Amino acid sequence: MKVIANYIHGELLAPESGKYIDNVNPSTGEVYGKIPASNAFDVDRAVAAAKSAFAAWSTLPAAERSGILVRIADLIGEHRAMLAEAEAIDNGKPVSLAMQMDIPRAEDNMRFFGTAILHWSSEAHIMEERAINYTNRKPIGVVGCISPWNLPLYLFTWKIAPALAAGNCVVAKPSELTPMTAFLFSKICIEAGLPAGVLNIVHGLGSEAGDAIVNHSGIKAISFTGGTITGARIASVAAPKFKKLSLELGGKNPFIVFDDCNFEKMLRTALRAAFTNQGQICLCGSRVLVQRGIFDRFVEAFVKKVSEMKVGDPMLESTKTGAVVSEAHMQKVLSYIELAQTEGGTVLCGGKRVIVDGACANGFFIEPTVIVGLGPDCRTNREEIFGPVVTIQSFETEEEALALANATEYGLAASLWTADVTRAHRFSASLESGIVWVNTWLLRDLRTPFGGVKHSGVGREGGWEALRFFTEPQNVCIDLTA
Repeated sequence: MKVIANYIHGELLAPESGKYIDNVNPSTGEVYGKIPASNAFDVDRAVAAAKSAFAAWSTLPAAERSGILVRIADLIGEHRAMLAEAEAIDNGKPVSLAMQMDIPRAEDNMRFFGTAILHWSSEAHIMEERAINYTNRKPIGVVGCISPWNLPLYLFTWKIAPALAAGNCVVAKPSELTPMTAFLFSKICIEAGLPAGVLNIVHGLGSEAGDAIVNHSGIKAISFTGGTITGARIASVAAPKFKKLSLELGGKNPFIVFDDCNFEKMLRTALRAAFTNQGQICLCGSRVLVQRGIFDRFVEAFVKKVSEMKVGDPMLESTKTGAVVSEAHMQKVLSYIELAQTEGGTVLCGGKRVIVDGACANGFFIEPTVIVGLGPDCRTNREEIFGPVVTIQSFETEEEALALANATEYGLAASLWTADVTRAHRFSASLESGIVWVNTWLLRDLRTPFGGVKHSGVGREGGWEALRFFTEPQNVCIDLTA
């Protein structure tokens, strides 16, 4: 039984209450560890530790902060296999996916922001011969980072890396569903020599530890990634306290296919966009929109490929589709498949729970599912399912495609497939989406702004946007005539 500890003031500590939460392996359905059931007392302790470390960390030369963050990145790389295995056990994703995507990206996050801070520059504005203005970017202080369960270490480091690089001290809470790699990251921070109190990791339920972070008067900014309903609740608490907010929320993303596309490349990418990480990525293309001229061809080819996808033990290198994160989430996804059929949809393949032989017989596995026959107003096409479920709709004209693509309350990402460069520019500009990929999907440059519009969030992460969020600008104006 693996017992996780909080990481506060450089030490691994038990929760003040002495209470723990079961940590379940989604691929077996069995409890394999214990997670601290932290409360407001633990958060208070973490905030106090962060406050005590802030003066020294915020004034440490950027090159020295950079060196520590890069050392952490190096250690993630050195421990890649261990971290990937832990991620697969904790999350249910294939170990091959964690090895290829999650852990390398966590390493990249730490290295990118650890080096980006060395190139941070100030703005200056000359008022002819009268005055000069320049902008200081100062760290906020103690900030809260709350990360989700779908890409645990990947998104955990995506938040804390720019916060630390900018000179803040952090109180972070990983998801209680997938806490293991954040705990292992605590040990890496100790090994790397991160000063005590600079980063504090508090484990526990969102309704207890998470709420305590959002409500704490000593925490000046909140960066949250997760569901839209939870994001709205956080905003309602944090906004009246005048905390800075960055909310990266849900998505119901269109994958838009025109008949002049590169069909084979599009088909391969559509499979990745739909079912990577069992569809549990906010960027997944869960609504496939196909021009009528190639609609039948696409459906036939896509369903054939999906039907051949093997669901199995995520610890096997050959497995490409693993378990969803929990039994509750499995039931939610299955309920949406039932809903789709009551709304008039037809399940072309999948749609059922999978019973995997051997040790995974009680795991939370779902067949990759393809549904047709649903219009844009049904709940299945409007609400975020966050699982291995895809709907396919047809369109005739560019105007119809745009109307379908924008027909949700979300606006995070879109993937557009066409050989017409003029259409690519024109259509992209009209999409209500924070990110548009043209003839690709999930091709990420860490320098670019990341985030959505409408119910997909507030603010942007990535590159300079993240460093700006975690700093406060101060204008200094000097009169040159004095």
